[in-house]
Amino acid sequence: MTQEQKDKRFMQIALNEAEKAFLKDEVPIGAICVIDNEIISCNHNRVITLNDATAHAEVLVLQDAMKKINNYRTKNLHLYITKEPCCMCAGAIIHARVDRVIIGTMDKKSGAALSNFQILKNDILNHKPKITTNILADKSKNILQLFFQQKRKNIIKKHHNKSSFL
Repeated sequence: MTQEQKDKRFMQIALNEAEKAFLKDEVPIGAICVIDNEIISCNHNRVITLNDATAHAEVLVLQDAMKKINNYRTKNLHLYITKEPCCMCAGAIIHARVDRVIIGTMDKKSGAALSNFQILKNDILNHKPKITTNILADKSKNILQLFFQQKRKNIIKKHHNKSSFL
């Protein structure tokens, strides 16, 4: 199996995690940690569920992985995430010493790997993971678009219902 085939297989599992978030009305982002082609941790956004602004998929999956390997510094860890990480998650990736980050879709607005803030390739920092992008990008992008389309429809519906009573 080629690396690209492995990346697609693992990204599909991260997408399955994103679907779990979608069903919980969380922003549908999923992540998995892989060491030596073995999945050691899977998770998805749980900010609302846990009432925790830091409960992003990347942070949760890294916390679990570090507990399992009994070290806050990872070795040979590949992190698969369905959307480019934010600044907070990029910082966690740097501190955990993630070896490789595989991203589904990019986030031109607030992405912190390559798109906007470029934290993961910053020469000032003491660690720079390898980065692979656009693995199953359409699937990652589609679930996010569907989620936010539904959110907008619900807002319009609520607004319309309120104004019809005036």
